[in-house]
Amino acid sequence: MLLLDCNTEADSQSHLLEAGTEVNVAADALCQSPAHLAAHGGHAFFLLWQQQTGANLNQQDWLGEAPIHKAAKVGSLECLTLLVASHVSIDLCNTNGETAEDLAWALGFLDCAQFLRTVKHIQSRKAVTQFSYTLHDDCLLRDTATRQKRTCESKRPISEKRMRSYDMKPLTSSEKPLSQEEM
Repeated sequence: MLLLDCNTEADSQSHLLEAGTEVNVAADALCQSPAHLAAHGGHAFFLLWQQQTGANLNQQDWLGEAPIHKAAKVGSLECLTLLVASHVSIDLCNTNGETAEDLAWALGFLDCAQFLRTVKHIQSRKAVTQFSYTLHDDCLLRDTATRQKRTCESKRPISEKRMRSYDMKPLTSSEKPLSQEEM
């Protein structure tokens, strides 16, 4: 494959497209897509191009590794940043149960591992915040609906005439209520 020659020029990328390679089709027997190869080579520009052409950046190869695993294995912070910005799943595990963060720690790419840990922390805090807002919003909606129902029940049309409970005859504006002596 043309990408394997590590030629970073745009020519090699256009030849790849001209050769008819589709963005999500495995380029080799290991089920690695062009996005896998770009991430493994640390080619952020080519990875961006793959993302813009609709590549599945969460696609896993025969080892269960997605492009984020490949970028972590070679310590490409630039590729990891691009992948995270593209909203890939950072918790995706390979066949050994390892995430990209685990691979970065194991291979000594501390800046990459710390970056992925920070992103995971931010995403989990954001998820908790969104969940609490959802619960809060649901409670507000229920409270608002209850208040609206009570308000509608308590309001009577202005034209409705009040009735006396003892004779159920409506009072008109010209009638005056009977006093206790008249009853």
